[in-house]
Amino acid sequence: MASTNGGYIGIDYEPEAGTQSAVITTFNSSGTLTTAARTTEVQYVIVAGGGAGGANGNGSGGGGAGGYRSSVPGEASGGGASAESLSPVSGSTGYPVVVGAGGAGTTSDGARGSVSSFNGVESTGGGGGSFTGPEKPGGSGAGASYSTSGGSGTSGQGFNGGASYYNGGDNNGGGGGGGASEVGTSNPGATGPGSSPPQSGYPGGDGVASSITGSSVTRAGGGGSTGRFTNNGNPGQGGAGGGGNGAEPVSGTAGTGTANTGGGGGGEDGADGSGSGGNGGSGVVIIKEPEVSFVTNTGGVWDMTALYDNVKAGNWVS
Repeated sequence: MASTNGGYIGIDYEPEAGTQSAVITTFNSSGTLTTAARTTEVQYVIVAGGGAGGANGNGSGGGGAGGYRSSVPGEASGGGASAESLSPVSGSTGYPVVVGAGGAGTTSDGARGSVSSFNGVESTGGGGGSFTGPEKPGGSGAGASYSTSGGSGTSGQGFNGGASYYNGGDNNGGGGGGGASEVGTSNPGATGPGSSPPQSGYPGGDGVASSITGSSVTRAGGGGSTGRFTNNGNPGQGGAGGGGNGAEPVSGTAGTGTANTGGGGGGEDGADGSGSGGNGGSGVVIIKEPEVSFVTNTGGVWDMTALYDNVKAGNWVS
């Protein structure tokens, strides 16, 4: 008797379609991601710990935001970069996740934030607000204190911190910490010679928004700076995305970066030697395993039309 199953002789099994739902896992501290059975690639947002604000006196810089890297299609990484490629993984496999701590504020230079990482992708800790110390560069650079340039950000992760300026003993303000989406604001006196610079603090740069969790959240804002002795205006505001505010000089307390945003800490005047720069905010790692469509019941003998349709659609599982 002739076969009617496309040329094969035997039982004709019908394919059964299935779906592995998307899985979103947020790590606020270090841990292990165990992938679902059919996951082959993942999206990520990886934010390092933010840097602490400075407390050097003479106007102190805000801490830089932790480095920001994203592979979410259509979204941005830090420093003006586009989304990176999805990260390849194997199903039912454990992957270590490291979430970086924020830098600690001191009565002098702020400490740099710590690295966050997943599956070989690493974000650099934010720079610590500083006069001449090596802490200023980072994922986003810290704002400068006294009369120096801001710290440099890391390509594809964040922007530079703002410069400060000092003019013959006159009061001045430090630079705002760099954020993932823009530079920290510089003291205008740093752009060239002229009259005494304003004594106020300056804002930190804004962070980057992501909807990887289903709602838009901005992370990795730079810390605001502070002026020396008095402010002709408000202290510098932290950038959107968890940046801490600069302190009111002498008597004020610097704002801390928001936990699990990688925000930079605010600057502290430190003129009396007692105030500390604001701590940087801890980082975060968010992993999204996209939805996976698949076909079961692929053993046995198949109708050639069904085989062709499923192979063409990329759903064939042998």
